[in-house]
Amino acid sequence: MFTGIVTDVGEVLAIEERQTGIRLKIASGYLADSIDIGASIAHAGICLTAVDKGSEGNRNWFAVEASPETLNVTTMKTWAPGSRINLERSLRLGDEMGGHLVTGHVDGVAEVIGRDNDGDMAVLSFRVPEAFARFIAAKGSVALDGTSLTVNLVDGNTFTVMLIPHTLDVTTWGAIKVGDEVNFEVDLMARYAARLMAAQPAG
Repeated sequence: MFTGIVTDVGEVLAIEERQTGIRLKIASGYLADSIDIGASIAHAGICLTAVDKGSEGNRNWFAVEASPETLNVTTMKTWAPGSRINLERSLRLGDEMGGHLVTGHVDGVAEVIGRDNDGDMAVLSFRVPEAFARFIAAKGSVALDGTSLTVNLVDGNTFTVMLIPHTLDVTTWGAIKVGDEVNFEVDLMARYAARLMAAQPAG
């Protein structure tokens, strides 16, 4: 479980094709000794398990593996050596809940359809598949590329969020542009609310 508060920006060092899926080597600011093998780390909102770790020179790295299903439903299939990705380590008991509950199970991708810079802030517009429109509400939460964000305006299957200078500085959002795709996870509370509504008897 995660909170959508990015704690580092990692860099893809290498991608190795496996018999099934891929293995990625990620450089990060996390100390290698602090990463347990088997630990969960969110990569642009995708929960992956650390399977190896080490250091080379002054850079720490860890390795993760991803299944074909993960590649099919996320932006990971577009990653290449040099790609920068938002990272977050899993929530521990007693940690501050700064964002909202994020599972790291990406629902799909959202397309950036607009970016308006407002001083040192940015207003971004997104389009998601129609099936997810019912989960998005003004003032509600969404996770985009692993970042917990508050929805401003909603119009059908499009919505906007505003990014503050700090978020633009410490995540990959500063470089985002129209036409880019990002990983999208609906709010857990919205998912359960929709399920409860669907289970109500008609009449």
